[in-house]
Amino acid sequence: MSAELRSLHVLPNETPVCSLDCKTAFETLTEKERLYAHHLSKASYDGSLAVFLQVSPEAAGLFVVFHRLFATESVESLKKKALGNGWTEEEFAAFLVYVAGFYNNSGNYKGFGDSKIVPGVSTEKITSLVTASDAVSKYPELLSTYHAIEQLICSLQQRELQLGFCQSGITTYHCESVTKEDAQFIDRFCKEHNIETWNTRLFKDTEKRNGKTVFRIVNASSITEGWREEEFEEAIVVVERGDYSPLMARAAESLRKAKDFAANDNQVQMLDKYVNHFTTGDLNDHKDGSRFWIKDQNPAVESYIGFIENYRDPAGTRSEFEGFVAAVNKETSKKFKVLVDRAEELLERMPWGKAYEKDRFLKPDFTALDVISFAGSGIPAGINIPNYDEIRQNEGFKNVSLSNVISATPKQKMNFLDERDEDLMFKYHKDSFEVQVGLHELLGHGSGKLFQRNADGTFNFDQDTTNILDGGKITTWYEQGETWGSKFGALSGPYEECRAEAVGYVLCCDEDILKIFGYEGELGQTVKYVNWLSEIRAGLMALEFYNADLQKWGQAHCYARYVLTQVCLEAGQEFVTIEEVTGEDGKPDLKFKLDQNKIDSVGKPAVREFLKKLQHYKTTGDAAGGTALFEGYGKVTEKELVWRNICITRRKPRRLFVQANTRLNGEKNAELVTYPETFEGIIASFVERYDSAAIDDLELCWKEQKKWWPTAFGKH
Repeated sequence: MSAELRSLHVLPNETPVCSLDCKTAFETLTEKERLYAHHLSKASYDGSLAVFLQVSPEAAGLFVVFHRLFATESVESLKKKALGNGWTEEEFAAFLVYVAGFYNNSGNYKGFGDSKIVPGVSTEKITSLVTASDAVSKYPELLSTYHAIEQLICSLQQRELQLGFCQSGITTYHCESVTKEDAQFIDRFCKEHNIETWNTRLFKDTEKRNGKTVFRIVNASSITEGWREEEFEEAIVVVERGDYSPLMARAAESLRKAKDFAANDNQVQMLDKYVNHFTTGDLNDHKDGSRFWIKDQNPAVESYIGFIENYRDPAGTRSEFEGFVAAVNKETSKKFKVLVDRAEELLERMPWGKAYEKDRFLKPDFTALDVISFAGSGIPAGINIPNYDEIRQNEGFKNVSLSNVISATPKQKMNFLDERDEDLMFKYHKDSFEVQVGLHELLGHGSGKLFQRNADGTFNFDQDTTNILDGGKITTWYEQGETWGSKFGALSGPYEECRAEAVGYVLCCDEDILKIFGYEGELGQTVKYVNWLSEIRAGLMALEFYNADLQKWGQAHCYARYVLTQVCLEAGQEFVTIEEVTGEDGKPDLKFKLDQNKIDSVGKPAVREFLKKLQHYKTTGDAAGGTALFEGYGKVTEKELVWRNICITRRKPRRLFVQANTRLNGEKNAELVTYPETFEGIIASFVERYDSAAIDDLELCWKEQKKWWPTAFGKH
């Protein structure tokens, strides 16, 4: 692999670190609320150790090594040993940014982009440092753990470059012998048995039983007993419990402690259901907990926890563990309350008509939050949850905008823009992003109906409803056991993000909506322009995350934004222009321009028409039609590959976050511990977040699951 391609997988030493500042928000909480936040945070972080088991065969083992290394010895001491073993200052800095990036992404694959992260220093030098560390004498098994994953750290074999089915990528949602066809076979089994796989993984025994392949659907739970099996077609399918068992036990115990500081009975019942879910693995308990959660309106401390987003499962049906805890930002939340109050009226502006909209808009709680703790592979700017179709469609949901995430923006040069646009982006990016997030979450993810056949054979829609694309009859819908995720599979993530982004594009053009956020007149037009400029340019920049060798998109949001950029380019009339030019440094560059005067006349109609098509295929469950539409715009031709190379050459490193920790100070007080905006600060925050027993539990889980990836641990 060339040095240029390898650099794609190395985090630069100049990667910016931003603090997720929540000090003021935490100080506004009462003692009881702080204790509630503390125990929820601990549940989130302990449970999120499961992500390291979900992402790659080596990630959990690497976490164990890093924690014991930095918990035993200071960064200064390790640096002295490294320099004494022939390291350069730059190499040690590269090692620190790798560890910090590994922690931030919950593993050695990017949470945003899904490509592998490798250190900018050789395996041999890392081995020399680990071997010389004081941790070796303190933890006798440390070297055996390290040697098991040693050759996987820097390896960039073709299959290891990105997440995906094990024939072409890396995943630990399935064992290495599970193929795409196997996953589709199990999807049929699950549909027939009304099983949803959010909190499961899929393994396949190495040996057949009575000539039949044995598949294991393993639920995350603290208890390990209780399983069932049956023959299905030409295989045996076992459904069992106990995945991540000790980690789920830790999460459940912290949730039990949080109950003592709950603000109301609704929160107590919510936590009881979550505890049951993490104990037994029963998804219905998590759904019921989510039902209590959406009823808990305007809490001082907001949180959600569980196996939530399915972006990184190549089959698109299994989800990553995630948990967050946050305090309400009251001033920004006032704007969102107005947006919610007007939502039913604003939904009438959607390009699909009343028949394609939910029978009744279920007004959600929509708040701006300052994150206290966010555990998972990445921190979004906004969230619309829960993701269960039947709850979102019929009972409600919540929207949150994460204010301190939006405001944590490093000062970096913005590629491909002229000086005026760059100045506008720096000045108004936060304002425009707040508008986009609000519209994306509430009126994007919160809109649209799914046409379904009910259990009794009736339908939840009038069968005389007109097809909004061709004027004919509706001929497709969701049958019993089918969900949005199961029908559209891995495409469901980028497709839905694209739909929500498009809603933001279209509605931010309306002056009365901009006024809700406090932007009127010329200022409002500028914020609208910066939003379109930022979003369409992001679609160009997304090419960095396209795998040209496999002709495959990785990160869902990147794929979504690229598709919308193509829609805007197709609109023509020089609304969006991307020119190949020579930069001031003499190297190939791009010049990106958006004609502000054509947003309403060219851009909005094009995106609006595309949005109508997206909604039709989603509403009617027409996966074939939706896939053809989306993948058609998602194609990357030779022209875009040239743009991709320029984007890669001129890319800027993504920010890393350093988060605070909470800790008990006596039995009746929880306090906030903050860290500097440095790689060392990120490392210290993770080391102090987990005690030795938690690391022992993670290592136990990792050792138990190694058997499912024999090639990964034996091939090197």
